Amino acid sequence: MSDLSYSPGPSERTVRDASGKVIDVPAGWELLPPGDAMITRRVKAAGDHWVVTEKRGRRVFSQGIWADAKTIAKVRGGVDAERSTDAYAKKREADTKRREVVQEQYVEDFTAAVLVFLNFHWRYSAIAQTMAQAISDHSTPVGSGTVARTKRIPVEQRAEAAVIAWMRHQTTGYDSMVIPRIQGKRREVRRMLAARSKELLAKYRAGLQTADDCPLMKAVQAES
Repeated sequence: MSDLSYSPGPSERTVRDASGKVIDVPAGWELLPPGDAMITRRVKAAGDHWVVTEKRGRRVFSQGIWADAKTIAKVRGGVDAERSTDAYAKKREADTKRREVVQEQYVEDFTAAVLVFLNFHWRYSAIAQTMAQAISDHSTPVGSGTVARTKRIPVEQRAEAAVIAWMRHQTTGYDSMVIPRIQGKRREVRRMLAARSKELLAKYRAGLQTADDCPLMKAVQAES
């Protein structure tokens, strides 16, 4: 059983291997689009198949898998029949509830981690609460693609990164900046803005008086 990976070819029924060679898709095969993980897993387990992915920038996107059309039809039929049963419906309901509980706990833990990172002086505790909630609401939804959803770094680091990202968009002019398309320039700008954000956070941690036009205060008031 093969689990070979290819990129899209120049025509509908072709793919390219790692060396760039164009290969014709075997007769009798069809492309199973991405989107149904259950069917995809079972088609892969059922026999030979070719995985098709496409790289865009730094990200790799699935384009589906090529496999025998009869195998795909058989798997689809079996999955459809399984999904129509009461047992499957109950399992789905239980899985949904379990995920909801896990998500609620994660939101709670992440919000707490944000508050710990903010560590504002008691006079700014209300601002910290509003800010943490706003950051959590933006960062924690499943599928949001934010740093808060990654499991590659500890939640404490996720919280810090989420705070800095939120401040970059809410308290600086980053979104309207015209940044030259020079390699490393955008990263340099982000580092500069992150340093400014940390300086501003330090004032709130120390309980210092803030200016009337403080960008952080304005951003938090907009969330209230």
